[in-house]
Amino acid sequence: MTPASPDRLVVLTGADGRLGSRLAFRVAAAGGQQRLLVTGRGVTPRLPDGAPLPEAEVVALPADLSPGTAPETASRILTGAFEGAHAVFLVPSQVRHGRLAKHRAAIDAAVLAGVRHVVYVSSVGAAADAVSSAARDDWLTEEYLRGTDLRWTLLRTSMFHRTLTFAVHDESYGAPGGTVLRAPAGDGRVASVSHEDVADVATAVLLDEDPGRHAGRTYHLTGPEAMSFAEIAATLSAAVGRPVRYVPQTVEQARSFFSRSTSAEVEDWITQCQAIEAGVLARVSPDVGHLAGRGARSLADWLDDYPAEWAHLRLPSVR
Repeated sequence: MTPASPDRLVVLTGADGRLGSRLAFRVAAAGGQQRLLVTGRGVTPRLPDGAPLPEAEVVALPADLSPGTAPETASRILTGAFEGAHAVFLVPSQVRHGRLAKHRAAIDAAVLAGVRHVVYVSSVGAAADAVSSAARDDWLTEEYLRGTDLRWTLLRTSMFHRTLTFAVHDESYGAPGGTVLRAPAGDGRVASVSHEDVADVATAVLLDEDPGRHAGRTYHLTGPEAMSFAEIAATLSAAVGRPVRYVPQTVEQARSFFSRSTSAEVEDWITQCQAIEAGVLARVSPDVGHLAGRGARSLADWLDDYPAEWAHLRLPSVR
C-alpha cells in the first residue's frame, strides 16, 4: 500500500461511482486526506459499520450541476469543491450530452483553485479520429488538459470486466441453452481490465511521494490477456455454471436490441465494440503491474474474486 503524505489533499470526483468508491477506500487505507465529491447517483463510501471514512470530507454536488448547466456555473461550483487540493482525480461523465463541456469546466476549476495535479481517466485508443465516441471525447479532454499549466497524468483504460457481463442476455424463453453474449464486435479481441486494478494504479499515482514522477505520463491499463468474445463467453460459462454462447451482432441489430437505452448510451457501446473489432483494445500493457506492484487480474480471476459484481447473471432474467 502506497503511504500518503499527511499534508496533501486529494479530491475524488465520482466518489460514489464504482471506480471512485474503490479508490476512496484505498486512499483511506493509506492514511490519505481526501475530499469525496458525490452526485447522489451512487453509494457514498463508508466503513462497514456505517461510519465515514477516516480523513475524508464528503461534498454533495448541487442538483443544478447537470449536463445542461452553463460551463461557467459548473466551473464556479467545482472551483469551490477543489479549493485547497493538491491533486484531483477526474472521471469522465457517464452522460454523453454536455460531457466535453463538463470535463473542460472541471479542468478550468482545477486551474482556478490552484490544483497542481490532475489524474484523468481516459480510454485506450483515445485519438482525434478514434473509433469509439467516448474515446474521441477523451482525446479532446486530454488536449484541453495538455493546454494548461497543470501537471497531468492520463490513465487510459480498456473496457471493464464488469461491462462485459451486461452484454449477457437470456433468450431461452424456458428452453435450455439460451443464454447469449451479444455484441457488434465481430472476431475482435479485448484486454479488459477490472475496476480494482485501475483503482490500485490511481492510488499509486495520486499518493506517490514524488509528485512529479507521473507528470506528463500516459498509462495504458489493461488486463493480462486479449480475449475474443467467444473466449469471454466460455469464461463466463465456467463461472455461472451454464452455457453462454457468443452471438455477433450487426450495428443495426445492436441498435434495435438496445432500443430501451438512450441513443447516446447505445452509440457509446456500439462504437466501443467497433473499436474492439478494429483491434484497438487488443493490446496488452504491463502498466498495471508496474504501478500496482502485482499483475493485472484476468477476467477469470476477477469472476472468482468478486462474485457479487456479476451476481445479476444469476437472476432469472438472465437464466
